[in-house]
Amino acid sequence: MQGIERGLRVLEAVAESQPVGVGELSRTLQLPKSTVQRTLQALASAGWIRSDGSEYTRWKLTSRALAVGRRGWDKGDLRTVALEPMRELRDLTNETITLQVRDGAERVVQIERMDSHQAVRTFIKVGSTWQLPHTSGGMAIMARLPDDEVDRILSSPIQQLTPQTDTDPESIRKKIEEIRSVGYAVNVNQNRMGVCAVGAAVLGEGGCPVGGIGISMPETRFDEHRVPWWGKQVSDTAANVSSLL
Repeated sequence: MQGIERGLRVLEAVAESQPVGVGELSRTLQLPKSTVQRTLQALASAGWIRSDGSEYTRWKLTSRALAVGRRGWDKGDLRTVALEPMRELRDLTNETITLQVRDGAERVVQIERMDSHQAVRTFIKVGSTWQLPHTSGGMAIMARLPDDEVDRILSSPIQQLTPQTDTDPESIRKKIEEIRSVGYAVNVNQNRMGVCAVGAAVLGEGGCPVGGIGISMPETRFDEHRVPWWGKQVSDTAANVSSLL
């Protein structure tokens, strides 16, 4: 079991930083290079990863891994259902629209993106993962969870991704109460400097939050006065997607 867990950790780390070398993986995972190298070779033999062919071997996912991930994303047709509403929201706001789903109990993973047509726009790689408090979609999801589940999530340390990342559980709880009141979450420089977003939760069966839709923009275009309008548009889009699931 330990070997399986280690293999999955390495596979997730490759997905997050691909193409990536042994040394970087060893530092990220805090594992010996020899252990990482053996695990990479096993994953490559099984067809999950491959070398990128560079002089200093770096690893990336294969189509097999991507296909399995895609099947997971399409579960319940969330991604398929969300595509057209996301496109409409992108055309309305002319900002990048993101779709995230829960990845385990404490994280979200981005599964789709509709890029803004503007020359200067945000770019968030599909497959990127964050702790729930790091994104507007993640915070919107948390606001739809019962308090005891929020407490469990906040019992784990929140990684400081930028100087403005909020890692204080009490501060995050106050933000969650505000999100519950207005129906959307606002993110300013929480996971990357210069990037802002306004997000709302997508609800599945029984009102359980299954994902989050976000309007992402450069900080240079973020305007506090427009937040209520962005919040209404993203909330309406998330509600539309929820009704189609």
